[in-house]
Amino acid sequence: MAGAVKKTISLSTELAEEVERIASEEGKTLSAVIQEAIRAARRERLGEEFRRIQNYWSGKAKEKGIVTEKNLKKYLEK
Repeated sequence: MAGAVKKTISLSTELAEEVERIASEEGKTLSAVIQEAIRAARRERLGEEFRRIQNYWSGKAKEKGIVTEKNLKKYLEK
């Protein structure tokens, strides 16, 4: 793991036990389980942001009457 930085974190007893159980079941280190959880949370946040942006621009397109690819082509040809 190039460029790894050690950090100390605090977990509730329940969460610590859960992480240890997952690590044991999956044959991973605690660090690997935590890293995977952080990556999953980041993907979820990015997905939510993408959907928010997509909804915004879809709304703008609908305001201009663009609801199909044919509508978009016509709009872009103007």
